[in-house]
Amino acid sequence: MVPMSSARFNASDRKRLLQIARGSITFGFETRRPTLPKLTILPDALRATGASFVTLSNRGKLRGCTGSILAKQPLGLDVAENAFCTAFEDPRFKPLETAEFPQLVIEISVLSTPIDITFVDEAELLDRLQPFIDGLVISTTGHRATFLPKVWENLPEPQKFLAELKDKAGLPADYPSTDLTVSRYRTEIFSEPARAYQ
Repeated sequence: MVPMSSARFNASDRKRLLQIARGSITFGFETRRPTLPKLTILPDALRATGASFVTLSNRGKLRGCTGSILAKQPLGLDVAENAFCTAFEDPRFKPLETAEFPQLVIEISVLSTPIDITFVDEAELLDRLQPFIDGLVISTTGHRATFLPKVWENLPEPQKFLAELKDKAGLPADYPSTDLTVSRYRTEIFSEPARAYQ
């Protein structure tokens, strides 16, 4: 897997993606649908197919996070749609209100292509995980969930990380990992600057 520590996006690309995300939320307040950026005026990196997650925080607390695991559409469009969905359709939160918008901080994670992890048992799987680097996807019939690499900040132990991910997927912590398809990815993350609390 190619590390994403070597940034794929320059400062201008990052700024443009954050503008697209914020603009899509603004448009969503007015129309209840995401904006559709004009792909012809975007730089090549943002017209290329890409997968993203958009995370919203308010006063340092999570306010929503949704995204795409697999790249299926131009990155600029993916960010616009995921920003809207995070603001208004994340089932864990009520839809964003206009009064919250000024304090909102937007973070974008662009994902590499997930790569399957081969292992013979859960001990080997845990040993192969790279804390603070790997994002993880687990799936089995009727169940799928992912944790972005940033989740390691709250769950730094691989065993706990995996157990909580199983729970997110609706599976018990002792569900056999050998019955799961497991893949990992890396992310390039950038965000708006933190806002002063008022």
